[in-house]
Amino acid sequence: MVAYEGFASVYDMFMEEIDYPAWIQYVQDTWKRLGIVPETVIDLGCGTGNISIPLAKAGYSVMGVDISEEMLAEAQRKALVQGLSIPFFCQDMVEMELPYHVDCVLSLCDSLNYLTEDGELSAAFSAVREHLNPKGLFLFDMNTKYKFQEVFGDKTYAAMTEDAAYFWENSFDKEDQINEYYVSFFIRQKNKETYERLEEYHYERAYSLEEVKSCLEENGFNLLNVYDGYRFERAKEDSQRYFFVAQLKEEI
Repeated sequence: MVAYEGFASVYDMFMEEIDYPAWIQYVQDTWKRLGIVPETVIDLGCGTGNISIPLAKAGYSVMGVDISEEMLAEAQRKALVQGLSIPFFCQDMVEMELPYHVDCVLSLCDSLNYLTEDGELSAAFSAVREHLNPKGLFLFDMNTKYKFQEVFGDKTYAAMTEDAAYFWENSFDKEDQINEYYVSFFIRQKNKETYERLEEYHYERAYSLEEVKSCLEENGFNLLNVYDGYRFERAKEDSQRYFFVAQLKEEI
């Protein structure tokens, strides 16, 4: 099953704790620090458009890419409600092929951790490179091994609203560096007192800083900074999320 296929209808309901406005402000502050004002942006792994839509409202020309048709349908619905025309594309980030070149590619919400097979991360970086203008920026975040192992561990989480509930179990394989999420959720049926149960398995891979740096280098990027989450502080061993700032090298 494609990640978040069944979860799309209630994704935003359970992601309310994420401070998307703060994340977007952080991205804009990063651009300011670099003295770069991008006009065109690809939101890679855009989900339901929680990054794409605010950026479009702020005046940026944004395109969204995601592998889930259901998530993209929700993103398109939300954009149309707000009077926005945002092109959304259903594509695998490893094989992304769009008729555009942009000033910046964003990939937030640990989308790149979902690339679990050897070679996929480098392939995704290569696809990003092919869609960037000269000296274009690549900004992305990733969950860390510390988070998978020490924070998520083998814990179970649950959340509930009037119309839905979910139970989320974690298991981290230290040998393969893969975190498995088993999500079981219940969605209240419209105008009924019954609930539909859906199940999904999600897998994220922990990448070391060295692995990410190597993949960026081999695909023609300069790694400018690695921050501790959405703060302008250096990444640490106990960082739960890394935020990477990379720029396409000038061609010689």
